[in-house]
Amino acid sequence: MSSGALAQSTTIDEVSVTATRRAAAASSISTAIDSVSENEVQEQKLTTDALAGALGVTVQQTTPGQGAAIVRGLKGSSILHLVDGMHLNNAIFRSAPTPYFALVPASAVERIEVVRGTSASLYGSEAVGGVVQAISRVPQFDSPQTNVRSDVWLGIDSAERRRSARARVEVGNDRLAASASAEYLDIGDRHIGGGTKISPSGYRTKAARIAVSATPGDDTAWLFDLQYLQQPDTPRVDELVAGFGQTEPASSEFRFNPSQRWFAHMRHQRTAGPFGLDWNVDLAWQRIDDDRTTRNFAAPIRRLEHNSSDLYGLSVSSSGMLRDATWVFGAELYYDEVRSRRDEELISTGSLQSVQSRFPSGSTVEQAAVYANVDRPIAERHRLTGGLRMTTVSVELPETAAGPVTSVDVNRVSGDLGWIMDINDDWQFVMNAGFGFRAPNVFDLGTLGARPGNRFNVPNTSLDVETAQQVDVGFRQRSERWRFEVMMFALQYEDRITSAATGALTPDGRDIVQSVNASESSLYGTELGLDIELSADFHASLMLSYTRGEQRVVGQLDEPADRIPPLAGRLQFQYDKGGKTTYDAWIRTAASQQRLSARDARDSRINPLGTPGWLIVGARVNWLPRPDWRLTLGVDNLLDKRYRVHGSGIDAAGRNVSLDVHYSR
Repeated sequence: MSSGALAQSTTIDEVSVTATRRAAAASSISTAIDSVSENEVQEQKLTTDALAGALGVTVQQTTPGQGAAIVRGLKGSSILHLVDGMHLNNAIFRSAPTPYFALVPASAVERIEVVRGTSASLYGSEAVGGVVQAISRVPQFDSPQTNVRSDVWLGIDSAERRRSARARVEVGNDRLAASASAEYLDIGDRHIGGGTKISPSGYRTKAARIAVSATPGDDTAWLFDLQYLQQPDTPRVDELVAGFGQTEPASSEFRFNPSQRWFAHMRHQRTAGPFGLDWNVDLAWQRIDDDRTTRNFAAPIRRLEHNSSDLYGLSVSSSGMLRDATWVFGAELYYDEVRSRRDEELISTGSLQSVQSRFPSGSTVEQAAVYANVDRPIAERHRLTGGLRMTTVSVELPETAAGPVTSVDVNRVSGDLGWIMDINDDWQFVMNAGFGFRAPNVFDLGTLGARPGNRFNVPNTSLDVETAQQVDVGFRQRSERWRFEVMMFALQYEDRITSAATGALTPDGRDIVQSVNASESSLYGTELGLDIELSADFHASLMLSYTRGEQRVVGQLDEPADRIPPLAGRLQFQYDKGGKTTYDAWIRTAASQQRLSARDARDSRINPLGTPGWLIVGARVNWLPRPDWRLTLGVDNLLDKRYRVHGSGIDAAGRNVSLDVHYSR
């Protein structure tokens, strides 16, 4: 768990909305789920960092200001990222680890829910490996009188010289409430295990949010939400620091400036509305800017890029009951437009010249879908869930010097079926099977430019869809003192879009690669979670995850799949005697990963001999001097071990002493 988060994330949470698109008890859900609490999110630097505390999830970092969730060995555009039910994934989402979930303001998040596995009927394209959803806090009060509620978080640490401040104020009554929040994060260069400083690796984040909720009637609710986050100047460490097999870095300059996200969202909810159904209507706009300044190592030319995606979404769903069955039916529309420009600056003179952009500017992606999902008991201790979804995707790329006008149209059906058997009052057997797909996006079809691992990508406008089939089988147990879950999964991923070498080199020595439908992966593994109350004062939790992957690339021998995390786990203890002080201690560990694909072995972020295993120890004390104050003193990586999460482009922080203050009133 990143930064030794408290044992507040349980392996089976009480209620999930992501797995069913409606509030449902975890015991009625056949898919594998986990939840990360608001407190855990607030303890982290970035929203992405909190995902390291979720079962079956690994967080990869190319640079400290970003991060990507790897769920069951899949990442990037193979995982659907949502904010309040609306897509965060956009047309320029990479199939590799993506940075954009780090652009969700932590001060806005109430919790994060993770669905592991193909959620095909409810979410369709891009939900191949799972769904990660940030659920924003809605300002609400129970009293008719006007109330004010406030939170302030302040923090510092030693490994990255962190200085962080977050504040949130909520005001209103049971009919109308508003929330305003802001945050600022200043991170210095990272000190890794042993004390070595990695430079440049520091970054800054600033964010703000305004939200208004209204409940004019007991059966009607409105939410208006505006979120913004910017990282004005974030270095990409793996390009600026020489990696494995390199004697010099790939770039002299590589900075995201800025990387930012706007999100405007309106939601209307109505219970017992037309036709006696519960209705949800969501309308949203998201703007992501992915601007960057780059310069190949010692090159005389600097590249200035401006890349953006404007994503508009409309989602309408209804739910209800028919006899013993509960069901949800819905439709979605998304429209995404990409703008991209690239200039080259001759450093000696400062002159600028426009060149071919990273993406074909004016590219669009249109997506429409209808879906239905039903949950009903079929016998005294048995219930089935299942659904179908019809999705149509249209991708349009204008003509550029690098490629012709391209149109890709996809019409696909996806679906899933789940079974829950109550063995007794405490134990359940669960099974879930699904088939889904992922349509190629603008990034897959039209990217021109440098890629990680000393590569240079050229477009391929002839890509087809990826398809996946997955099965989960597991057992769950719930009692007053402990919770247990074990899930086993197998996923077959076909026609995967992979980066293939063309055999050519750029003038500056980068391998020229192109995306092709040339890979097939078989992924399988086991996830185990346990929470147990050892005594009235003593609580323990355990998480273990193991994934194994094989892939077949056309024209090559079978090999291990790319970026598969090793066996990893966490053991955590919490002591709370009910006074002003609580204590936590944890062990996080990962085995070595020596099963590398040929691409992994060439990747400058990965040791070609394999990533060594590691074990990290941490502890902290929480002190409540008054009911509205909490002070937390913690230390992570107590033994100052040097280690790297497999696939990351930078070693993790070394011994890190932190002090956090939370004021809530």
